[in-house]
Amino acid sequence: MARISLNVNGKTRVVNTDPGSMLLYVLRDDLGLKGAKFGCGLAQCGACTVIMDGKTIRSCSTPVSVAQNRNIITLEGIGSVARPHPLQKAFIEEQAGQCGYCLNGMIMAAKVLLDKTPNPTETEIKKALVANLCRCGSHPRIVRAVKRAATMKA
Repeated sequence: MARISLNVNGKTRVVNTDPGSMLLYVLRDDLGLKGAKFGCGLAQCGACTVIMDGKTIRSCSTPVSVAQNRNIITLEGIGSVARPHPLQKAFIEEQAGQCGYCLNGMIMAAKVLLDKTPNPTETEIKKALVANLCRCGSHPRIVRAVKRAATMKA
């Protein structure tokens, strides 16, 4: 066990854990942040996506020691029920989720895209989301939600 300092959603959090523990488990089990989900455990589906230093990462395959003192943003860190982020609001308005399991990864990947490209084309949106799997077939609604979010103000 080691004391690991994390900067999560703008707050410094210290956890006592094995440095080899995956970031996903620390976020969910130690910090109570349930937005990132366990999907495949192989960094292939995107359900566990978080943003670290402005880039998407797969928290299911990232040791917590790698995340120490880095800027981590989870789904909970971009908005709340009272003040949803434009992406969260757009996903609700477009009814983008069917089962909703993929939405964490989709929203986090879309946030990185919109942070870098405020008015993306449909092709750019699809390219940004390609590594996030959705088995329900909600892709057209997800793409519409990202387009809608691009027109909204944060």
